[in-house]
This record gives sequence, C-alpha cells and structure tokens, in this order.
Amino acid sequence: MPLLEFRDVYFSFGKTEFIREMGFTVEPGELIGLMGPNGAGKSTLLKLAAGILTPRSGQVMIENREARSYSGKERAQRLAYLPQMLDMHAPFRVGELVRMGEYSYNQKHHFTIDEALCLVGLTDKSAAFLADLSGGEQRRAYIAMTLVQGGRLLLLDEPLANLDLRYQMELIRLLRRICSENGISVLLSLHDITLGGQLDRVIMVKNGGLIAEGHPAIVLTDEMIRIAYDLDLVDLPRPIAAYGQFIQHVMC
Repeated sequence: MPLLEFRDVYFSFGKTEFIREMGFTVEPGELIGLMGPNGAGKSTLLKLAAGILTPRSGQVMIENREARSYSGKERAQRLAYLPQMLDMHAPFRVGELVRMGEYSYNQKHHFTIDEALCLVGLTDKSAAFLADLSGGEQRRAYIAMTLVQGGRLLLLDEPLANLDLRYQMELIRLLRRICSENGISVLLSLHDITLGGQLDRVIMVKNGGLIAEGHPAIVLTDEMIRIAYDLDLVDLPRPIAAYGQFIQHVMC
C-alpha cells in the first residue's frame, strides 16, 4: 500500500492554476526527488501532501485514506513536513529541538530522542545551541526532530539549499540510510540535477504538471533536462558533466 498517493490532483490560488492532473505514489522505503525549474510547483506539491493545502479537485491519499479526513494530530503521526526556510537561530539546544517532535504523538515512537540523535550523527551535540552548529548540522537536527515525531513519510522542501558540496553529500547519504534501514520514505524537492542520480525515483514537474517519472537514469536524460529547464545543452560548459560524474563516484 502506498504511503502517499496523488490522484488526478488540481490546485489553484484564486483563478491561477498551479497544479494540474497530478498523479504519483510514494512507496515504503523510497527516496524520491521532486525536480523541475523554479515555479514548477514542487513546494506546492509538498504542502498538498502535508495537508497544509487542499486540492481544488482530485485526492491526496495518506495510507489509502484521504489526507483531509485526518485530524492534524493524526496526520502528524504519519508524516512530517519541513519547509525550506527553517529557523536556524531559534534559542534552543539541539536536544530541546528534537524533543519537540514528541508533541503530537501519544503512543510508542519509532525513535527515541537519543536514537534519532545517533542516527543523524549529533549525539555529542545534544547540549549545543542550534545557532552554534554548521548549516549541515542544523538541517540534521531538524530531521532528527521529524524522526522522533514518528511518521513513516518525511516531506522535505529543498533540504540541501544553501549547503556546500560536503554537507549536501552528507545529508543525502543520511536520507538514503534512513530509507533503506528503517523503511521510512522521503519525498524531497531538489534543484541540483547532479545529485538526482542518488535517488530511487525522480518526479519531474514543469508548470504544475508531471512531465516525467521514473528511475533517474530514465528521467534525467539530456532531452528531458532540455525540456524541463528550457536549456540548450550545447551551450552548457563541459565541466558540468565531469562534476556529475564526480558526484556519482564519491556517493557510491
């Protein structure tokens, strides 16, 4: 049974249509990337999946039940959503932030606070203030909070944004491990196509519609990238290809 399913979903802000004919599933243990140009609808799709927005028509299903039929607490026990803009200067220690994941849960957690901190590699940072961490550590602290929350589905909006190459690779490795070892699914929006090869599946969107879906090797072709991003690949500098090959090598 899919953890998440979009069934012919349409969404509009006023009279402006943002999402149209959207349909896809997220299965247990998958690491899936939403990719596409700015304004394609990636963040809107994540908010629809989280129940923050409601479709104009169609259905968003969580564990084979319509998302809007859950109470807020029931949804929080099944999924966790992290926006792109996080408060990196919140006056909390790491352990205090992670403990906030317990707020909506009233039964046994998938992870204790100590287990979540260990999984994201922050055991020795529990007493540190969030503002004193590196950008990559801060993102990992918030992910630990979502793990304590207990949902089987993590919805992450641009979790690699504003991170340098080292922290991008560390975080994508972490997400892969969470999925493969714990059966948790991650749906994240992602800009960097060179990191797309690390995903189980890519959902490519443009102008609010699905234009391709499948294994990265099938979706992230020169032709599809040209269509999705309106690029003339002939004009791209060749070092980009070498950079992509380097990422594939260091991540394997």
